[in-house]
Amino acid sequence: MTSSERPYLDLMARVLERGDERMDRTGVGTRSLFGEMLRFDLSDGDAPILTTKRVYWKLAVKEMLWFLTGDTNIRPLLEQNVRIWSDWPHARYVRETGTRLSQAEFEARILDDATFAAEWGELGPVYGKQWRRWVDASGTAHDQIATLIETLKHNPSSRRMLFHAWNVGEIDQMALPPCHMVYQFHVNSHGQLSCLIFQRSCDLFLGAPFNFTGGAALLLMLAQQAGLTPGELVWVGGDVHVYLNHQDQVREQIARAPKPPPKLRLLRHAASIDDYRIEDFALSGYAPHPPIHGEVAV
Repeated sequence: MTSSERPYLDLMARVLERGDERMDRTGVGTRSLFGEMLRFDLSDGDAPILTTKRVYWKLAVKEMLWFLTGDTNIRPLLEQNVRIWSDWPHARYVRETGTRLSQAEFEARILDDATFAAEWGELGPVYGKQWRRWVDASGTAHDQIATLIETLKHNPSSRRMLFHAWNVGEIDQMALPPCHMVYQFHVNSHGQLSCLIFQRSCDLFLGAPFNFTGGAALLLMLAQQAGLTPGELVWVGGDVHVYLNHQDQVREQIARAPKPPPKLRLLRHAASIDDYRIEDFALSGYAPHPPIHGEVAV
């Protein structure tokens, strides 16, 4: 990914150099630009998994698989040692109860106590619920993923192949409004499936690497289910930003030279979109630079 990782590094450098500095809802502050695009070619098996710092790619794929189940509770994630969604329910628990429970203690209680998990591990109607069970005014639930797969199979030239999560009537019930909110798909005359992700808000240092990885995993699964081959992953960002407490980490990362991209592939043909497991994904040739740590802004 030497050719496609460099634009991502250049984007972070532009944000540091020219980004508008402002305070945000987290109180941390950001430097940001508006309206950016990155393209990743997946047709030869290359994966948009960054090499200038280690990306824990299995966490991103597990998160995507969790979205596809339609679940909205963090317990299934914690059972797979995925903690990337714990900050928000933990913060709500501390705020609403006044109990000074550490995040590790909170996560342990979610795992040990199903009743506690049902009350405090719930994120509200976030991504998975909207993707798989969008309820309209008549009470009918719409499975956007199932509809997309059927359209990919039977009407691949359609310009209506998309799903999204910005359900205006339920935004205020969500722990975090959707960031990667619209996914649109395109099939070319060679049977290649491409995906465009529109992300209204993007933490370039911590969030974007997971978004690229999860999007690539989704594209592989959908292409397989529809009898297509992977094409491009196109990422479009609205407010793209670097948090002020990540600036040193970003400077360290953009000083590193990208390495050859790894290859991501599926090991079996799953019976349906609901049948994939993390064990179905194999990554080869991944030799990244060491990880760079940063705090999540909640």
